[in-house]
Amino acid sequence: MLEPLARIPPAFSSTSWMNPLPPATRLLFFADRAARAAAAGAFPMPVTEEACRAHADGARACLWLGPDEYLLLAPAEPGAARVQAALTAAVGPLPHALVDISHRQVAFEIHGPLAAQILNGACALDLDPAGFPVGMCTRTALAKADVVLWRTEVHRFHVEVWRSFSPYVTALLTEIAGALPAAH
Repeated sequence: MLEPLARIPPAFSSTSWMNPLPPATRLLFFADRAARAAAAGAFPMPVTEEACRAHADGARACLWLGPDEYLLLAPAEPGAARVQAALTAAVGPLPHALVDISHRQVAFEIHGPLAAQILNGACALDLDPAGFPVGMCTRTALAKADVVLWRTEVHRFHVEVWRSFSPYVTALLTEIAGALPAAH
């Protein structure tokens, strides 16, 4: 049997305001309230019922992406297959969909007092903490790339982007930061 191809995340250098995040298990979970309740024991993370909100507990997180659609994040080990199997067994015959997107996306964080300003150079969202508070997440566009943007702290954002778009997004953000005098 062939071994799965090892995926190497795109490389980019950490800066004083941007860092790559380690590989993770990423699952899209489509489920109604009954299926989400059944999954609670297999993925011990409260599934938020509030739109555009995320819950995190250590290295696990659940992000609301749309009605009955969630992005589940967990450490890369024990791996997506084991997490997916546990969730599938817990939900059983209840209608749901669970899709492993671990290799499709990579993540990085933007942090520091200019984080929102750097992101706003390519994103039209109002990232003021009053309008986009800590814990808020959404699917949005960063220039021409679709991303999931999650504010984890006042001056810290978690960005999920498709692997193939990560060089474009990180280069664009680096160019924007370079134009800000205080970001150097």
